[in-house]
Amino acid sequence: MEIGLAYIKRGITLFALALIAFLLTYLTALSIRIERESHIDDAHQADVILVMGAAEYRGHPSPILKARLDHALELYTKKLAPYILTTGGPGGDPSFTEGGVGRSYLIDRGVPAESIIVEDQGDSTGMSLSAAAEILRRMSLRSTIVVSDGYHVFRVKRMLQQEGFTAWASPRQAGEIGPLKLWWLCFRQAIGYGLWRVGVRI
Repeated sequence: MEIGLAYIKRGITLFALALIAFLLTYLTALSIRIERESHIDDAHQADVILVMGAAEYRGHPSPILKARLDHALELYTKKLAPYILTTGGPGGDPSFTEGGVGRSYLIDRGVPAESIIVEDQGDSTGMSLSAAAEILRRMSLRSTIVVSDGYHVFRVKRMLQQEGFTAWASPRQAGEIGPLKLWWLCFRQAIGYGLWRVGVRI
């Protein structure tokens, strides 16, 4: 009986180790793919420029959000799309939302209010994109240029494609990021993508 239990425990241990090895291999390979695609700008003529939210501070965009908005403004000025969709909910600030702050920032820089669409409820990538997808369907907008950080656009593009949209990526100009930090950011996105594939929206 004791020998049988020992074999069972050994089998469970080996299975767990094999599963961990498989997951690490999958996430590593996916991280490499995310890093490679993070440098690709394949912006095409589209229905809307979709800007992923980032932190705002008392009604002002954080440096990351500002860089994303500036890049979206550049694409809009080039007439690659007639609309800009800003995303992001309150993020802990009851007075402002990331999407609303993005809208105000763009209006202050000359974008007509009627050319800006706002999603201001989502508190994660998954929730923002689900809400944005509903807005786009109601407006019969089917193609998007995703503006975010390079390591983020891989996951966003595929989530939009899963919703039935054509999605291209145009990463914002990134600052200096060390190789270890970039690897960690890509690995986190790989985890997020993997969780989304099994039905967990984050």
